[in-house]
Amino acid sequence: MALTQLKTTENFTYTDVCEFIEQKENKLNFQNKVKQFEKALAEYSTEINQDKDLPAYQGYEEGYVKHSFADGQYIRAITMPEGMVIATKIHNQNHPFFVMKGKCSVYSEKGMETIKAPYHGITDSGTKRLLYIHEECVWVTVHCTDKLTLAEVEEECIAKDFEKEFLPVDTKQIDTLIDQIRNI
Repeated sequence: MALTQLKTTENFTYTDVCEFIEQKENKLNFQNKVKQFEKALAEYSTEINQDKDLPAYQGYEEGYVKHSFADGQYIRAITMPEGMVIATKIHNQNHPFFVMKGKCSVYSEKGMETIKAPYHGITDSGTKRLLYIHEECVWVTVHCTDKLTLAEVEEECIAKDFEKEFLPVDTKQIDTLIDQIRNI
């Protein structure tokens, strides 16, 4: 199949298709690396019996994670001590986040970024991050929801794994297109 046989429009070019494929492959590569990292981190934590050193046992009991609800919103504030490494959950919804205090390095599928408070941004659906805390950090997220318990909020706002598709398109068609391009 020749490249000229691909049907494209002025709004959807061959370059657009290639960029999309590259983005999808980068996302899958990132997801696999995160899974490997989480497994290695869990094994290391077990090996060194880290449970006794968790922040909840180091004076962070009060305010370590604070949950609030207000008129269709769930607000979560977490205080993370210096030196902590965290793998976030996978977010189902776009939502704002605020770094109120501290400094951290954030690794996501977009690459590495260092954030220093005060800072705010938007978390896109399907996002998972790895954080390294340079200075004690207070990170606040706000989620639109009418749910009133943590279990219900997590069910609505958190994906269990990367298997959920976060694209508003039929990805089977995209996979078919990728296979066609690879076979050219």
